[in-house]
Amino acid sequence: MVGSVVLSMAPDENFLIEGSNATGINGTGALIDTESRDAERVLIASTLTFLVGILQVIFGVLQIGFIVRYLADPLVGGFTTAAAFQVLVSQLKIVLNVSTKNYNGVLSIIYTLVETFEKIGTTNIADLIAGLLTIFVCMVVKEINDRFKHKIPIPIPIEVIVTIVATGISYAADLEKKYNAGIVKSIPRGFLPPAPPNVSLFSQMIAASFSIAIVAYAIAVSVGKVYATKYDYAIDGNQEFIAFGLSNIFSGAFSCFVATTALSRTAVQESTGGKTQVAGIISAGIVLISIVALGKLLEPLQKSVLAAVVIANLKGMFMQVFDVPRLWRQNKVDAMIWVFTCIASIILGLDLGLLAGLLFGLLTVVLRVQFPSWGGFGNIPGTDIYKKVKDYKNVIEPEGVKILKFSSPIFYANIDGLKSSLKSTVGFDAVKVYNKRLKALRKIQKLIKKGKLKATKNGIISEPGINNEAFETDEEPEDNQDLQVPTKEVEIQVDWNSELPVKVNIPKVPIHSLILDFGAVTFLDIVAVRSIKTIIKEFERIDVRVYFASYQDNLISQLERGAFFDDTVRKDIFFLTVHDAVLYIRNQMTYSDNQDPIFEKISLMQESKEPIEFTEASQPDDELDVQEEAMRRLAS
Repeated sequence: MVGSVVLSMAPDENFLIEGSNATGINGTGALIDTESRDAERVLIASTLTFLVGILQVIFGVLQIGFIVRYLADPLVGGFTTAAAFQVLVSQLKIVLNVSTKNYNGVLSIIYTLVETFEKIGTTNIADLIAGLLTIFVCMVVKEINDRFKHKIPIPIPIEVIVTIVATGISYAADLEKKYNAGIVKSIPRGFLPPAPPNVSLFSQMIAASFSIAIVAYAIAVSVGKVYATKYDYAIDGNQEFIAFGLSNIFSGAFSCFVATTALSRTAVQESTGGKTQVAGIISAGIVLISIVALGKLLEPLQKSVLAAVVIANLKGMFMQVFDVPRLWRQNKVDAMIWVFTCIASIILGLDLGLLAGLLFGLLTVVLRVQFPSWGGFGNIPGTDIYKKVKDYKNVIEPEGVKILKFSSPIFYANIDGLKSSLKSTVGFDAVKVYNKRLKALRKIQKLIKKGKLKATKNGIISEPGINNEAFETDEEPEDNQDLQVPTKEVEIQVDWNSELPVKVNIPKVPIHSLILDFGAVTFLDIVAVRSIKTIIKEFERIDVRVYFASYQDNLISQLERGAFFDDTVRKDIFFLTVHDAVLYIRNQMTYSDNQDPIFEKISLMQESKEPIEFTEASQPDDELDVQEEAMRRLAS
């Protein structure tokens, strides 16, 4: 990422030497002032490092480190495995001593791998043998360290031993001249003097600096979480931000590169026994000594040996692949996150791959919330416990009552899921039932006007010998606007679960109450509040009462802010538990059964202004007690 910024701000074309026709480095026929170009690029890289450090410190101070929570363990596992694969590919060409182009961006690993195998015929045998021997020796000794770690007081530092031995062999056998082996050669000594950053470049690189600061932090935390899990400690995201920010600000003044966690060097240090900050101090001290004094001694060392040391230490990262079958058995979504992040990081590169994996992980969360688990619940006899009907054999649904539990926050993305789960639980569509009833009433009204039906207080009867002409197929399109009732209101009592004198297919409504268990609902948005209120009214129109149970306290305040309660929707439909709601419904039904049963009442507006004559069955008035008369008046 830094390289793309440097190349875009300081391309070769800006450093052409005018008046020269000689073939230059870029093959364009003009020479390039490499000294000026490199100096400018170093300045841009160090300025970028300084700006990234400032941003990271700001993020740390503002407590932005919470984003580490979104780096789930499956995501980190897939990302670090892909990073290990990228390191393997980059070191493989060094072990083979095969020269390839420097690819960046999407599919860069694939291009590098393809070109490496295309040129595998040019492999240097001396480097290949040295690399393979190094890998074998390192892995064998590490296995010994692991198996006998209780008996060996200090792990064998095989990397140091291999480096010293390989340097001595290369120097004594003169492998570079005899076998054309690739060696380290020149190691610059000392440090560049500190230089201030070019502040005028900040405006051109602020966007890139922001993305680099985030990705560098994410890579560091991803690798850190691997070892945090292994050694059982926690990572403070804000502390990481501040630490990397201060490091980059300081190093940016000394012509340094943006710092983040190096997977290969981290693996080497961890495998050699480094576990604390002391290991970092020792490593830095050895690097300092090498730069100042020991660099000359390491110049004969073969590059393939260094690459082999890195490859040998990637074993732990590659072993994470065996986590995938276990993840698949435990949670298929987590396994998909692991695989997707790994493949995306290999194909797109580590920066874009990490972003793609993060977005994919968030998408799975959204989908799991959008399509949560739900089901109808029933009572375990003799208890106040309610369990899902599909999962338990002996649960019994209360008569005339349906209980639905929706295990998710309810918001605009899953409100349709709540509606569909309601239809599946109760077994009918409340809107469709209401529309069918209105259509049936229109037919009944026409037959009453024609004298083919008679309306009584006890229901609707048809005249004997009169054929029923009111026929309507289910295929007739429903138009809610045509179902409105004009003119005068007339009360007609209809038992909708009995056989009607008109052939309209009306879904049966076998319940009188619906309980929504909101124990798993943590919040409601304004769309959910309005939709739930609409659902209540839709069921009320077909005489099905809706109750709420096991709600959390914060839901009431959210409903109040959303103007949920009014004269028809009151707080008395909320109960602390499902069992409380069931007991209340049973009491209500017991009280209702003690009264004279009344058929369901539907309001109908008559097309003509003249009232319909109701014929009453002859019945002595003295047989009606006071309570029955009051109930009939209430019904009318």
